[in-house]
Amino acid sequence: MRIPLSWLREFAAVPADASAEDVMAELVKVGFEEEAVHRPTDTLKGPIVVGQVLSLVKEPQTNGKTINWCQVRVVPEGQEQTLTGDGIDPSGVQGIICGAHNFVEGDKVVVTLPGAVLPGDFHISARKTYGHLSAGMIASVRELGIGEDHDGILVLSRIGLDPEVGTDAMELLDLYDEAAEINVTPDRGYAFSIRGVAREYAHATGTAFTDPAGKVNAPAGLSGGYGVKLNDDAPIYGKPGCDRFVARTVRGVDATRPTPPWMVSRLRLAGIRSISLPVDISNYVMLELGQPTHCYDQDKLSGDIVVRRASAGEKITTLDGKERTLDAEDLLITDDSGAIGIAGVMGGAATEVSDSTSNVLVEAAHFDEVSIGRSRRRHKLPSEASKRFERGVDWQVAGIAAQRVVDLLVELAGGTADDAGTDVGTAPETITIELPAGFAAARIGIDFTEEQIVTSLEDLGAVVEKNDGGWNVTPPSWRNDLETKEDLTEEIARLVGYDKIPATLPVAPPGRGLTRVQQQRRRLIQSLADAGLTEVLSYPFVSKAANDTFGVAEQGAERSAVKLANPISEEQGFLRTSILPGLIEVAKRNHSRGFRDLALFESGLVFLPAEKMGTESIPPLGAKPDAEVLDALYDGVPDQPFHVAAVLTGHDSPAAAGHTPRQWDWADALDVARLAGDVLGIDLVVGQGSHQAFHPGRTARLALRTGETVGYAGELHPKLLAASDMPARSVALELNADALFEAAPDVIVARHISTYPVATQDVALVVPADVPADEVLDALREGAGELLEDVALFDVYAGKGIEEGKKSLAFGLRFRAADRTLTADEASAAREQAVALAAERFGAVQR
Repeated sequence: MRIPLSWLREFAAVPADASAEDVMAELVKVGFEEEAVHRPTDTLKGPIVVGQVLSLVKEPQTNGKTINWCQVRVVPEGQEQTLTGDGIDPSGVQGIICGAHNFVEGDKVVVTLPGAVLPGDFHISARKTYGHLSAGMIASVRELGIGEDHDGILVLSRIGLDPEVGTDAMELLDLYDEAAEINVTPDRGYAFSIRGVAREYAHATGTAFTDPAGKVNAPAGLSGGYGVKLNDDAPIYGKPGCDRFVARTVRGVDATRPTPPWMVSRLRLAGIRSISLPVDISNYVMLELGQPTHCYDQDKLSGDIVVRRASAGEKITTLDGKERTLDAEDLLITDDSGAIGIAGVMGGAATEVSDSTSNVLVEAAHFDEVSIGRSRRRHKLPSEASKRFERGVDWQVAGIAAQRVVDLLVELAGGTADDAGTDVGTAPETITIELPAGFAAARIGIDFTEEQIVTSLEDLGAVVEKNDGGWNVTPPSWRNDLETKEDLTEEIARLVGYDKIPATLPVAPPGRGLTRVQQQRRRLIQSLADAGLTEVLSYPFVSKAANDTFGVAEQGAERSAVKLANPISEEQGFLRTSILPGLIEVAKRNHSRGFRDLALFESGLVFLPAEKMGTESIPPLGAKPDAEVLDALYDGVPDQPFHVAAVLTGHDSPAAAGHTPRQWDWADALDVARLAGDVLGIDLVVGQGSHQAFHPGRTARLALRTGETVGYAGELHPKLLAASDMPARSVALELNADALFEAAPDVIVARHISTYPVATQDVALVVPADVPADEVLDALREGAGELLEDVALFDVYAGKGIEEGKKSLAFGLRFRAADRTLTADEASAAREQAVALAAERFGAVQR
């Protein structure tokens, strides 16, 4: 909201020397945010004066143009020029070249003298042009920065002005005024008006406030005016789209009269361009009182006005010249010809006020916030009116705003107001809020006095009555956001002053810190980042196909997911059951932009619904549900385990001179998974796995020692990579981190480091081809006994020299004793025991 200071001063005691910055500093105290300052003098500097054209000589030029060589008086006749400067003629008459042709001798115009600066940092100086010394410029409204008209210069008589020659034109056109712009939060729609901001300025400074609505002498009742019917047969949430409609008629209006410069200036500073006198008056009253109004050409209306819902497919051409197809929820202003306006959003072109308009019908109505907000969003048609209606407008001010428009049309447009008028509708029920005496103090932490509470609420315009335990408070009609005692408490704190609230740091209770799971989560995420992976964050919304692919290991297996009621995109209409779809999308986006070597990871919740989702009813507000109701609510919430996933594409390092980077492969994904287990103190069991999103032969199943599957790692399926336009051989992993946290020991005990030398033994075993290497490794570990420190598979061979249907597995065994140096015989004996157990279980034969 932009607030011209001259306008604000009419209703609030703003000091004469206060700047826009000073005003914003005061408004910040009552909860507004500073946005900007709009000050014409920042880009426009004098001397800029009123001049009168004494003579005008047209001189054709060789380039086809005709210029005017003008003599312009810039001081009253008989007086001396008091301004000095290079190019300013002491005689008071300036010779000026002008290319415009919309003025004649005797016209009074705006002259920018040498030394002036126009918007765009355009400096005016005396210069030789077209064979003359032109000392100044006769300005247009665009050159002055006060409008877009550039068809000709500004002739003052055409905007209703006849000032004395030499008058300061910047003062004449109100260019010394300035505006403060503040951000208004959605719950404070009343502040989209000078009336609302002036009241808030008075709150902030403790000065007097004059309500502009109180200056309007509106009739107590209206009857006999233009016919209006409110016919909402499909109210949204049971609330009528229009509950008040005031209509007034002004006859004999001269719509061609110019809008007074003071009004044009205020509208411009407020961010609204001047259009025509009736429209400008309507906008002016909206800014002043916060009540949007609309002017119809009454002679273009046919029959009574009916406020109703649209028929599906009905059309209207709005004031912006666009034909719009209406929705059944749209609230319309109609007459016998059909729709003539989208209520509270924009009027129709058919009844628009024009230069030929003589009789004006003024509308000031009160519309439902939800109806207007939905229509505005549906038609992508933001307007100054809808901005106010969808935030809430004072029901009581409609009649006053209509009278204000009528008064200005009579005063400025020469019209005559009808005594008759229309005022239909039903006033909303008055809300009374009970505020307990100690409630505000308990919520805010300040012992407010009774005087502070009562004064603050009465300053808002509320009616406050004492009761046994506190007060009954009736909010004013312009504060539809005040509905509860919490709202009143917030207002008390705001008006007493946020700076009065003490800043006290809470004292942490002793013995508290991060929980076990929080520590584990941090340690896990930090270890992946330390390993060189980059953490990313993706949306938890995915498609049904993505959940079908990643949510279950077996293709076609039963899968359930949470469907969003109001998704951002219908294509991503489900909550994720795996992190990988979003992570792959991030990798795909980076790959398409040239980042091909990636190691990404993400941690977050996945959503796994059970058979029961939600509850049959929602508990009422204002009371804590009992334990049984809470249990039912929790039972209806889907399980949300914490997962961690990673995707690796391209190479493990950049190419460089003398260095060939290695491509990521399935073993790298497995190493990342093992790292996650190591930092949590868990020995993950790796086995051959199968998952529909992974390569059929390059997938590892990750499990706990109990056999519980906690994730998968390996190469992504080639078809999936091709469909996503991802590099071949991209690898990934995903782990159920919550399962890891639960299985992890509370304290991770480091292994004892032996000072005795290690004894190594290798063994190659021939086993059936279908025997998993991991099971053979487990048998060797078990058979070797406590002397075995580590065992690892280092070769797999099948081919010449190996019987068909068999394979050779080569293992390296490392033995060490904690208290002595092992002999070769001891190491060999342990190895033989390990081989014997493998032979017993799998028929393994030493090669």
